[in-house]
Amino acid sequence: MKIKILILLSCLFFALPGLAQELKPEVLTFTEFLGYVKKYHPAVKQADLLLSKAETALMMARGGFDPKLEVDFSNKQFKGTEYYSLFNSSFKVPTWYGIEVKAGFDSNDGNYLNPQNRTPDNGLTALGITVPLAQGLLINQRMADIRIAKIQLKLSKSERQLQAVNILYDASTAYINWKRTYDEAKLYQEYLTFAEKRAEGVKKLIKAGDKAAVDSIEAGIVIKNRQLNLTEAELKLAKAKLELSNYLWIENIPMELKETMVPEAELESDLKLALNFDALIPDNDVLASHPKLMAMQQKIEILTIEQKLKRNMLLPKLDVGYSYLSDPSYFNDFQLGNYKFELKFSVPLFLRKERGALKLAKLKISDSQLDLNLERLQLKNKITAQQTEIKSIQQQMAITNSMVSDYDQMLQFEERLFLMGESSVFLLNSRENSLVNTRLAKIALQNKFLISNVDLFRIRANTE
Repeated sequence: MKIKILILLSCLFFALPGLAQELKPEVLTFTEFLGYVKKYHPAVKQADLLLSKAETALMMARGGFDPKLEVDFSNKQFKGTEYYSLFNSSFKVPTWYGIEVKAGFDSNDGNYLNPQNRTPDNGLTALGITVPLAQGLLINQRMADIRIAKIQLKLSKSERQLQAVNILYDASTAYINWKRTYDEAKLYQEYLTFAEKRAEGVKKLIKAGDKAAVDSIEAGIVIKNRQLNLTEAELKLAKAKLELSNYLWIENIPMELKETMVPEAELESDLKLALNFDALIPDNDVLASHPKLMAMQQKIEILTIEQKLKRNMLLPKLDVGYSYLSDPSYFNDFQLGNYKFELKFSVPLFLRKERGALKLAKLKISDSQLDLNLERLQLKNKITAQQTEIKSIQQQMAITNSMVSDYDQMLQFEERLFLMGESSVFLLNSRENSLVNTRLAKIALQNKFLISNVDLFRIRANTE
């Protein structure tokens, strides 16, 4: 009888998880994985393009203040007669407050030239200035474009941060799910090995006449169930690996996860380190620098500039221009009586278009401000709710860990009863199933806890 018990104990011993001699697999740590995502993933590079686009838009807006050189030449000859020859050139320099400085040179000649276009033989030079006295002085389209482009540059930084947060969240979730499927497959593999060793021991006891033949059938059913569970777990693991591979890129080349790669065992501390949880700003200040709220505020600032521009459109157009005229040979001999003066005035009588545009701009600001206030409240409540969820899951994990320990003790007790002939394979398998289910629940809670931490990272949107 002692020999039979030793045989069964040896079978159970070699079936215990973790005792088999296996080659050590390669570990892909979460920090290393996230480093690849930050450096090489196309979506992260696309986020950087947002900033480049905004910088380009600002350069385009500044182009509205570029000096401009204009040349216009027209000549007509017919049957040996020169009807006219018109040469007009100008150099314009726009300034910030709508004021434009202009220098020009005209040289016109011909038999049928309009008298107002006649110039001295050496041509006519002009140096002048144009000033908008009403509409366009304090703000105009060129000024508004530059102000908006500068805000767009800040807005692109906020949007880039939000896009980076989303890609890091998706990548982190893929890694955590990979770890869960790996842990589940590993668990089923361990207990499949355990069931196979136990079945061998039961068969030997049956041959010795200490157990009924039906126990062999019961042990075989357990093996088949474990095989089914393992097959399903391996399928989930394969899908999780493919999902994780979506985030593995090097120099614009997609990479595949090696078969020997496994996730790290203790992920919580590395996850918080990689996502820089220790550097998170206090909850009271998180909303002040939240990229989504900042982006919404920057959009309101853009609408405010557009509102100022629409309000300026209510003013009449009153442009005054003065140009000093001189023969090029006597340009330094100032004759203040030689000049060209211009006055342009226009105003719509009812201003319905302008008043409608201004009212629409005000409504857009009010709508955006309401969205901002609502989003601020929702983010505050989401952060509180997520922190509460994390604390609740931690309590559930503590209870589950205690249950795993209890079920493990119950299984060991049942094994001793089985060895003494006071239990059956059915009861032993029942105890083991309870332990397996509880360990699966523990893995699920660990996964939920990690996902909740990543959710908090996404809500707070802090990538600094």
